[in-house]
Amino acid sequence: MDRVYRGQRHIYDLTRKYYLFGRDRLIRELDAAPGMAVLEVGCGTGRNLELAGKAWPGVALHGFDISSEMLKNAGKRLGTEAQLALGDATRFDPKTLFGREGFDRIFLSYTLSMIPGWQDALSAAIAALSPGGAVHVVDFGDLAGLPSPLRAGLRGWLTKFHVTPRTDLPAVAARLANERGLPVRFTRGPLGYYQMVRIGH
Repeated sequence: MDRVYRGQRHIYDLTRKYYLFGRDRLIRELDAAPGMAVLEVGCGTGRNLELAGKAWPGVALHGFDISSEMLKNAGKRLGTEAQLALGDATRFDPKTLFGREGFDRIFLSYTLSMIPGWQDALSAAIAALSPGGAVHVVDFGDLAGLPSPLRAGLRGWLTKFHVTPRTDLPAVAARLANERGLPVRFTRGPLGYYQMVRIGH
């Protein structure tokens, strides 16, 4: 991932705003309160954490990424406003990375579509919740509402960036939530471009 993002990290936020829809909606719906611990899995440049801090003043921000290159940007952007770490989403431990037992809010924004072991990543996020906490996810949907030529073109373009929409995300999220006795809620974005999942209370 460092090889992929070494150059891209400088233009990442400028370009992604044109097609990573639903991120700001996820942040608005975090429903966080002062004193809560918030974690972004795959924090990238820190863009989402910065907005989360502004939307929910008083929360303790945390983020980790597997790319040290992206963390350079996040560190410059956030300074001491967030605790950052290098980590693998498929097998992270809150205690090891941040000295915490868990988090009140955990979110993954267009992360699962880039992780080969994405089901393990979602399971690890759920396991890292504090009692009463919630995991929020936004990522590419099935794109079914797009005209077929545009849908095929977008899928081909995403493949070049190692991105695979997880069309079975609702089923996997429902199974993982059921295993832990947690409620789950799904939201389909316009035209199926993105999908959102909330697991927890």
